[in-house]
Amino acid sequence: MPSGSTARSRSAGTAALSHPYNARPYASGMAAQPPTTGTDTLRRLRDGSGLLGAAAMRRLDEDLAWYRALSAEHRSWVGLVAQAGINAFVSWYAEPTTLHGVSEIFATAPPELTRSISLQHTLQLVRVIVDVVESHSDQLAAPGGERDLREAVLRYSREVAFSAAEVYARAAEVRGAWDARLEALVVDALARGEADDNLRSRVAALGWSGRGSTLVVVGTSAAPLDDVRAAELRRAVRRAADDALVGIQGDRLVIFLGGRGDLHAAAVSLLPRFGAGPVVLGPVVAGLTDSARSARAALAGLAAAPAWEEAPRPVAADDLLPERVLTGDTSARRTLVEQAYRPLVASTGSLLQTLSAYLGAGRSLEAAARGLYVHPNTVRYRLRKVAEVTGWDPLDPRESYVLQVALALGRLEDAGSPPARL
Repeated sequence: MPSGSTARSRSAGTAALSHPYNARPYASGMAAQPPTTGTDTLRRLRDGSGLLGAAAMRRLDEDLAWYRALSAEHRSWVGLVAQAGINAFVSWYAEPTTLHGVSEIFATAPPELTRSISLQHTLQLVRVIVDVVESHSDQLAAPGGERDLREAVLRYSREVAFSAAEVYARAAEVRGAWDARLEALVVDALARGEADDNLRSRVAALGWSGRGSTLVVVGTSAAPLDDVRAAELRRAVRRAADDALVGIQGDRLVIFLGGRGDLHAAAVSLLPRFGAGPVVLGPVVAGLTDSARSARAALAGLAAAPAWEEAPRPVAADDLLPERVLTGDTSARRTLVEQAYRPLVASTGSLLQTLSAYLGAGRSLEAAARGLYVHPNTVRYRLRKVAEVTGWDPLDPRESYVLQVALALGRLEDAGSPPARL
């Protein structure tokens, strides 16, 4: 419980805020001018700095649970910051026309301390120090100078608060720039399939939890991304999914989404963040270690998407297999042969022959039936079986084109003449 003098000093300090001097506008970086004081108060402050430091440490331990939870090393750093704050106040009180010592208060602690205690905790620390000095003002100030000392403490506390905010803002800016560079390197490495232990530790440092599936989305940016727009984009992506990584490669955006939610819906919600043009979704894969497959498919799809003007937005990379084959994507060629041509070769019921006749007859059921000497309903039945076997429906114009490309690739492969890389 505060002592009677503490309560009185707080009351007087509150009244000091309404003092005409304090009513003047305050600007950060401009020194507040305390009233002229005698040398007795300054001498008493210098002699009592050790007393104030010890009292501040006691109050920290008594009042702040987060301080008690810190490691011994970090408590010692906080203690140095507290003592530096008191010493800086004494220096400022001696020369109130300067801000001597204010910017150096937090220089005694390592930058890592900003990761251990938050800005809110730091401001609580400032409040404790101010309260300690204020509560001892009656015994430290020369007779008649108590009010001047309390007013000086209040004005100086504002300088310390701004100094703390500047330290944390600078640390956040440096950390944000470092994280952005690290994130760019991680995205490039994942796209190349370099998912080793070092990369996994870097991904974890960026906050990727690794729970659930992974989906890669690629497209182009609406406009050149400066630091502000890039930061806004990252915030939007992190709101869309449990896990997120953003790679900005010139005007191309490569976004990794992860988690247990609906990743496709998350990708669709990000469409306004992309510029005009195609947005391609890679296949959903089991986790980040397999994300290179999704990234390669999405990037190959982005390169091939202009060949299909009617493509939806977003479009799945697997829906662009024929166009990807035209750009020389060997994985797309292999997928079409293995998932469409080979199952038809192994099937019974003349499915491959029927599909070939149907495509060769200009997708006419009647013409295919005449060529096969069967009823059109038989052709229709066999084509439905083709859809069951391959997953592509020959009666759909787009999917029949996919099957036609698959048949051509499979025949070339059987003939020993795989298509050359373009």
